[in-house]
Amino acid sequence: MQLIDGKATAAAIKAEIAEEVKAIVAAGGKQPHLAAVLVGHDGGSETYVKNKVLACEACGFKSTLIRYEDNVTEEELLQCVSRLNLDEDIDGFIVQLPLPKHIDDQKIIEAIDYRKDVDGFHPINVGRMSIGLPCFISATPLGIITLLQRYHIETSGKKCVILGRSNIVGKPMAQLMMQKQFGDATVTVCHSRSKTLKEECRQADIIIAAIGSPEFVTADMVKPGAVIIDVGTTRVPDVTRKSGYRLCGDVKFDEVAPKCSFITPVPGGVGPMTICSLMLNTLKASRMRNEK
Repeated sequence: MQLIDGKATAAAIKAEIAEEVKAIVAAGGKQPHLAAVLVGHDGGSETYVKNKVLACEACGFKSTLIRYEDNVTEEELLQCVSRLNLDEDIDGFIVQLPLPKHIDDQKIIEAIDYRKDVDGFHPINVGRMSIGLPCFISATPLGIITLLQRYHIETSGKKCVILGRSNIVGKPMAQLMMQKQFGDATVTVCHSRSKTLKEECRQADIIIAAIGSPEFVTADMVKPGAVIIDVGTTRVPDVTRKSGYRLCGDVKFDEVAPKCSFITPVPGGVGPMTICSLMLNTLKASRMRNEK
């Protein structure tokens, strides 16, 4: 069994990005600029945005954080998006999800200029991705594809089972794993209503678990030599930790790992690659704007 080290891979990619940024700036180009909009004080979102700011520093990007309280109106947030769309210095920006219940997430996403949508959530980017056109690919699926490539894991012709059908991970992951230039695999998507979920998993060469249920994938669901990618990050209570919780994946790691050829840990697997992919998308947006 080989551990897929997302933390080390992300660090290597960020160092590569920093070198390219140095060259861009030395040649008179503009420093890439990523902005993030954070609404409220959700603990997970706070941590995620803080890590994005640190990643920008590591990559040599300029970063801007715009904060609003929970009571911000939808109209105020739409005005903020409009300003960021028009700001020539900002190459890409994200609005951190989830948003408060009184705000329509989809309305905000659709208001973002798709050419600055480095989260890859805008319908234009999603549509272009689904038919293999150049676009911003959402960060978690892009991070997973990058890990598979960096570890030289064979995907072409393999049976890949994706657990979960969310717009952020499950659906785009299925599209990418099907496409010839990325996964070139035979893909099955399972979810909470799938009657033959365990049987499908037992036949899979690659399982991508993004179902949001701690330790859902157990050893009896995994065939020997399978590749396991664990996207789950659920906070579960843990009195031994200073924070009072620990991050738990969708895979029962200790019993599944001995059966695998490759497996991602939680934390330190897919998570760091998600932020790294956002940096790659921002660099791509910056290149596109520099070429104008």
